[in-house]
Amino acid sequence: MPVHRRTVHRTHGEVIGVRARRDHLALRPIPSKPYLVTDRHLRHVAKDCLVAFEANLYSVPATRVFHRQMVEVRASSATVSLHATVPDENGITLLAVHPRATGRGNRVVDPEHWCGLPDGHTRAITTGHDPADPGDQLAARRRRHHKQGALGFLLARSDAAGVEVGRRSPAVYDQITGTGPFT
Repeated sequence: MPVHRRTVHRTHGEVIGVRARRDHLALRPIPSKPYLVTDRHLRHVAKDCLVAFEANLYSVPATRVFHRQMVEVRASSATVSLHATVPDENGITLLAVHPRATGRGNRVVDPEHWCGLPDGHTRAITTGHDPADPGDQLAARRRRHHKQGALGFLLARSDAAGVEVGRRSPAVYDQITGTGPFT
């Protein structure tokens, strides 16, 4: 080994021992918090507040999501965490963390997540959330999402939602381009 450390490397042209000493001094200590490697996927929430991932179903809290909402699945080797794509009013995106299911066709459900789902005796969408209540933020988000689509839902959460846009009839554009009669 000492003979090899004195030789000049043919690729980078440096003495191997000198280069090794410099590289070792540049190394930093291993971080105390390990780096987590996760797969990230987007999925829709079903009516029963379950999210399908790798042929298994994982629950999310009924009071924090709505049907067809897009959520992000972050899967490590041991856990599956479900995150909202848009942070709530407190800036939190984490919805649920579950142990990763092995095999296929499994349901990983926290029974507390189903509190707030209708019990079936009415046509209610979610118990505890009256869609007619204007102060209900979750119901308002649902109405905007279904009425405007996903883009409208995201824009409604931004500052651009308050900008008024003027509307003109198509005849005005014909007049401007000179293709229509002036009145």
